[in-house]
Parts: sequence; C-alpha cells; structure tokens
Amino acid sequence: MTVQPYRLYIERREPDKNMARFYALSIEPNLFGETSLVRSWGRIGSRGQQKIHVFDSEAKAVDLLLILLRRKRWRGYLPLQ
Repeated sequence: MTVQPYRLYIERREPDKNMARFYALSIEPNLFGETSLVRSWGRIGSRGQQKIHVFDSEAKAVDLLLILLRRKRWRGYLPLQ
C-alpha cells in the first residue's frame, strides 16, 4: 500500500530545436493492493504516451522513479519554475 503520494512533472524546452516535451511520474496504489509507477511523456500540449509499472512494494517503485529522474535530468529536463 502506498503511504506517501509521489508526483513529479518536468519539462525540456529548446526553442531553437522546436522542442517542447514533458515527462510526468507518479506512484499510485492499484486495485489489487500493489504499487504502480505511472510514466507519461510527450510533446507539451498533446496527450502523449503512458506506461505503467507494477511493483509489490513502494520502495521498488521509488527506486525506479529515482533512476528515471536522474536520466531525464541528465538529458536536460527541469522542474517548472
């Protein structure tokens, strides 16, 4: 069962390359008592794509969230200011 809600939204904007992308991560409980990491990404203004990872513990979901966040920060994604 997820004890603490996790939600993260980051963007990468590069006007000279006509790039405006978003990446959203959230950890949520599902109907079966498991923990899900929901990833959404795409061009800002579009619905984008979504992928859901299911874990038996919140700690594993948080580990993957941190790994994905590090990768995106390295590629230039930043939180909204």
